[in-house]
Amino acid sequence: MSISLDQIKILRDKTGVSITACKKALEEAGGDQDKALELLRKKGEAKAASRQDRSTSEGVVAFSQSGDKTVLVKVLCETDFVAKNQDFIDAANGLAALLLERGIDADLSAEVADLSLKMGEKLVLANPTLVQGNVIGVYVHSNHKLGAAVELEGATADLAKQVAMHVTASNPSTLNPQDVPQELIDKEYVIWNDEMQKSGKPKEIWDKILTGKETKFRKGLALSTQDFVIDPSVDVATFLKNNSAELKNFVNLRV
Repeated sequence: MSISLDQIKILRDKTGVSITACKKALEEAGGDQDKALELLRKKGEAKAASRQDRSTSEGVVAFSQSGDKTVLVKVLCETDFVAKNQDFIDAANGLAALLLERGIDADLSAEVADLSLKMGEKLVLANPTLVQGNVIGVYVHSNHKLGAAVELEGATADLAKQVAMHVTASNPSTLNPQDVPQELIDKEYVIWNDEMQKSGKPKEIWDKILTGKETKFRKGLALSTQDFVIDPSVDVATFLKNNSAELKNFVNLRV
């Protein structure tokens, strides 16, 4: 049967796949839009299955906010070409909005499959995270590969966003120095002890030097004790205290 351009356009607008693929699906479905859409989805699922071993090392950080809740999530794809596609970025934020609405454990496999069909790549949702509090600031870098949310107490959302910008720039891994995992410290001690062996310094001062190295290492990984990028003369916790604010929680996602 003859398939009109209007029929093809309707299906293409729904799926984003090529004109040729839409035309073939409509012909196979006898012009029925719903059947054609189902055919494309099944073909997309088959292609997705064949792409399961492909790497999803690209992608974006997406987020959604409403009231006192914020969701951040990574939406991973195969290529930088798709990661830079504005339709993909908008759709990723749409997925974050669904997680905010339904809960971060919600099953979005159908929505991800539809987006995968449109983008023509394997897609993966990773690290969905909920941040909840009265004052939350969110910042996603212009490349959409770095994103952070910061919860403060006794502050404004603008100040929280400044701290979120700091997070994307300085990449802290914990809130406070004492939160740094011991296994990370143990790995560093192997390196530091080797340095001491080669330094020629007296063994009686090794413990003092190693303690200093550990303190510096912990402070460098902790958000509260990092030098604040906006005012490096003080650390983040001190800057916030000077502004009658307190750091409560943060999320740091990076693709």
